[in-house]
Amino acid sequence: MARPLRIKFAGTLYHVTARGNARENIYHDDIDRQQFLLLLQNTVNRYDW
Repeated sequence: MARPLRIKFAGTLYHVTARGNARENIYHDDIDRQQFLLLLQNTVNRYDW
């Protein structure tokens, strides 16, 4: 069963979290963190979030 479609509202804020198993960090350094943010921004642009 597919999940319901997300309802979009102009100007809505979303809280995004990313965490490893047992709450371990998933970034080794600032370069990893910046890469994640770049991928997230590309996704935001692609899906018009």
